[in-house]
Amino acid sequence: MKIKNGFICRQVGGNNVVVATGAQSKIFNGVIKLNESGLVLWNKLLVGAEKNELVDALLSEYDVDRTVVEADVDKFLKELRDAGAIEE
Repeated sequence: MKIKNGFICRQVGGNNVVVATGAQSKIFNGVIKLNESGLVLWNKLLVGAEKNELVDALLSEYDVDRTVVEADVDKFLKELRDAGAIEE
């Protein structure tokens, strides 16, 4: 999986937000706010990562149960899919 061209993450007012640019803004015109773990996942997806790599990245950063992390990654990926921001 990888972030589609036309989606960017920027820091605005101390918050990390994802917006669509160019042609992608006709498909998605909202904003996705990323917390610290969301930013970790975003950066992994910029270069291409599978779900297990995303889970492992969060487990290496935080002391959290794997089941909880997997559910959080699924939720994050669903939000990006719903926005049309991921190439599979």
